[in-house]
Amino acid sequence: MKYTLGEAAKATGKAKSTILRAIKNGTVSASKGPKGSYQIDPAELHRVFEPNDAQNVLKNVTQPLIERAEHQGGTADLHLKHTREELDREKYERERERDQMQATIDDLRARLDRSEDRVTALLAAPEQKRRSWWPWGRS
Repeated sequence: MKYTLGEAAKATGKAKSTILRAIKNGTVSASKGPKGSYQIDPAELHRVFEPNDAQNVLKNVTQPLIERAEHQGGTADLHLKHTREELDREKYERERERDQMQATIDDLRARLDRSEDRVTALLAAPEQKRRSWWPWGRS
């Protein structure tokens, strides 16, 4: 099942113009359908743009396998299990990456707070009276 431009936008959460720009500059390959609309393969789209949610990916990956299993007589269980394991692994990797990014954000926020405290302390310091370079006072 191939995506149209609008379906691809919904599946990735991106604007249609963003996906069209990716097609035009060759980042995503797509073919034109009989009516002139773009036909985008889900695997090709999700190679470049993250899916909007894991359910879309699961549906788009497993549906062809289920259809193939109906024709082959039930051998898709192994394929579905393998696909599910891949999706679970990807989910784990994304969660780990998200946790690392959150730790980096927390560290940067703490550094920013410390630097703001230093700047505030410098600005609040009383200004020292400048001494004149002139050796005797002015009258």
